Amino acid sequence: MSAKEEAVDTIRFLALLAVAVLIFRSFFLSPFNIPSESMQPRLLIGDYLLVNKMAYGYSKYSLPFSVPLIPGRIFPRTPERGDVVVFKAPPVNDNDYIKRVIGLPGDTVQVKDGAVWLNGRPLKREPMPDFVIPVTQNMIDASRAMGTLPCYSPEFEETAADGGRQCRYKQFRETMPNGKSYPILDITTIQQDNTPPVTVPAGHLFLMGDNRDRSADSRFPAVENEGIGLVPEENLVGHALVGMFSTDGSASWLNPISWFTAARWSRIGDGF
Repeated sequence: MSAKEEAVDTIRFLALLAVAVLIFRSFFLSPFNIPSESMQPRLLIGDYLLVNKMAYGYSKYSLPFSVPLIPGRIFPRTPERGDVVVFKAPPVNDNDYIKRVIGLPGDTVQVKDGAVWLNGRPLKREPMPDFVIPVTQNMIDASRAMGTLPCYSPEFEETAADGGRQCRYKQFRETMPNGKSYPILDITTIQQDNTPPVTVPAGHLFLMGDNRDRSADSRFPAVENEGIGLVPEENLVGHALVGMFSTDGSASWLNPISWFTAARWSRIGDGF
């Protein structure tokens, strides 16, 4: 085989590999990283997940760049309450967000004094030990980019036993009528701790972040970077499946040892 033929074969192989990866990521599993604190305590900045793209069917939002090759939604399935889902965030439908499903079509959702009411009844909510998280480099970087602080406000920051900085928040366990439960943060009082009742229309979902005071979610109107409103089911990208990696943001390309010391190994393999 000549050098030219070998080059052609190599290019053909790489092209087929790229197509295979594209198909796999579009229809089966895709990576997703956590850039914000909206899903604390379950998800931290620097977590990397695998998302099951098959869970809820497919729409154009399943494809790279939302290429409109799929009409409507095929093989649709409505999520269960409590599922953690990745979706294209209204109103622009461009950025991937991750939130928890609170209300399904036909449900009435209201927040009273920070507690979620579903169809006229409050979700069970029990106190848990405080959530304590070290202030990591990626938290500092994210807060600088957003013009905020690594902890919600100075009153929630304290000095750790090792002399480092850490945040301490009130934590609760919330339980859905179907029995699914998960920890949430209710740090302080905000305006969205009290909302009017909203009935979820057909084909839509009411989504919330587990960090109830740092989440732009369905409690807020669909305004870019401020809220998402009620999210159409066709915007669903997939279901959070498992954590595949996590880093505190302290790694440096020039220091290979830091690639290992920055990893939060205990968070790898956590399912949903």
